[in-house]
Amino acid sequence: MEDDCRPLLSSEQTGESYSHRGSTDSLDVKVKRPFYVEPRNIVDDDPQERVSAEAAILNSRVHYYSKLTGSSDRLLSPPNHVIPRPEEIYIYSPLGTAFKVTGSDHSSKNHSIITIFAIWNTMMGTSILSIPWGIKQAGFTLGILILIFTGLLMLYCCYIVLKSPKAIPYVDTSDWEFPDVCRYYFGKFGQWSSLVFSMVSLIGAMVVYWVLMSNFLYNTGQFIYNYAHNVSTSDSEFGTNGTDKVICPYPNIDPGGNYTINTLYLGNSGNDTSDVISFGHWWSKTDTIPLYLIILLLPLLCFRSASFFARFTFLGTISVVYLIVLVTIKAVRLGFHLEFHWFDTTQFYVPEFRLLFPQLTGVLTLAFFIHNCIITLMKSNMHQENNVRDLSVAYLLVGLTYLYVGALIFAAFPSPPLVKDCIEPNFLDNFPSSDVMVFVARTFLLFQMITVYPLLGYLVRVQVMGQIFGNHYPSFFHVLVLNILIVGTGVLMAKFYPNIGSIIRFSGATCGLALVFVFPALVHMISLRRQGELRWPSALFHSFLIMLGMANLLAQFFM
Repeated sequence: MEDDCRPLLSSEQTGESYSHRGSTDSLDVKVKRPFYVEPRNIVDDDPQERVSAEAAILNSRVHYYSKLTGSSDRLLSPPNHVIPRPEEIYIYSPLGTAFKVTGSDHSSKNHSIITIFAIWNTMMGTSILSIPWGIKQAGFTLGILILIFTGLLMLYCCYIVLKSPKAIPYVDTSDWEFPDVCRYYFGKFGQWSSLVFSMVSLIGAMVVYWVLMSNFLYNTGQFIYNYAHNVSTSDSEFGTNGTDKVICPYPNIDPGGNYTINTLYLGNSGNDTSDVISFGHWWSKTDTIPLYLIILLLPLLCFRSASFFARFTFLGTISVVYLIVLVTIKAVRLGFHLEFHWFDTTQFYVPEFRLLFPQLTGVLTLAFFIHNCIITLMKSNMHQENNVRDLSVAYLLVGLTYLYVGALIFAAFPSPPLVKDCIEPNFLDNFPSSDVMVFVARTFLLFQMITVYPLLGYLVRVQVMGQIFGNHYPSFFHVLVLNILIVGTGVLMAKFYPNIGSIIRFSGATCGLALVFVFPALVHMISLRRQGELRWPSALFHSFLIMLGMANLLAQFFM
């Protein structure tokens, strides 16, 4: 009776095969424990028949192999000739019938080009808006060098994460993620610490989203109000003239002074000034808009499932493509404004090498961060032998995208009359709310973030509640308390510290310390040592990676 109750489709897998838990569409036919049923015995509209004798014999044979070893040992798994062909795999019912598995192994796999762009789309987040600011903080030449160097380091560490489950012998790691690998090497400490640092990246992203959504909603409403009431702000904003206006939201009007202009006064044409002031009172970027978003987003976070919002992930690709087009058009119209001063600061330009470069490394650590989900993304790759190549191509595309946007915005920023130091952490803030093309970009990004934000909240809820309570949705009260804490953090940051560049660099350096530098390097060295292949050059290099991650985090507090 005990054998009859055991599931015939277990998670035993061999080699480099992969499958998703709980999904019959991605069953790996060479590693599952199958049950063969003749076509006449498949469930249909006809009266159900009992399982044939051949099927019973095959089932007993597979049970015999499964008794020879534990479920995690792959040495005595059933040989290939015992396992039926893909079209003969069925799920056995205790009633004596079987149901055909829908789909096949290949139907759930993606070609390399799909996998590459899936990684590109996943990595392309809000960090792209801060890359020009980061390059300005490091200096143009040093910023480009750091972007290339950081991208290569992040690629190597991601490669270590990707291959880490395969380096564990005699254990079925096909369903493992990197936290499972950390648990194998470091016990509960590794599992919980990797979870905590993964939460830092997710919650940091949600805080940045809240700040940006407040920004985009404010500018979108400002555009609509100004257009409807014929309000002009062109004469009151500090910036360039012409059709492609570029502004400096917080100009230092006295280069030797310590004060900046923090308020932009709206000029109107034909409208009562009191109406404009009243609108500004109720439509404030930091005082009211972050609170308005609670009404919309807090109920969405409490949804039990996030599958509805997953349908809108394609908006991320559209937004990034539109941003690239927008940057290209602006650069063509504005032209390049560059002067190379290697170490000296001038009136309008920043030096090529600046001591503020750790701010860029912190931003890039999050910009290139995909280490906590790369194993899952690569499982769907049809040709597993091309994983390293596809990962490298994806990182190349991401790096080129960041380099293109960052370099063009920095080079095209009109200096003079504006100074390069006016480049904002969100480069869209350097364009007035009346700019139609930028208005479209902000609207796209706003709608995209409204749909992605509940997905991020769902991931946080699944990991936190699953680890603490063993249930992804223990109760509505538990979920509501967690969501209030997350939303409250976003509201406070949007009100008192709406600097997405600093939020990104701190969260990136924090999560990167563990999930990019420390854990991958330690896992790699321990694995090599157990195999007797660890050499001192490798030990020195990976120890240097750990020190680099620690220095990256510590430097953020001194910038």
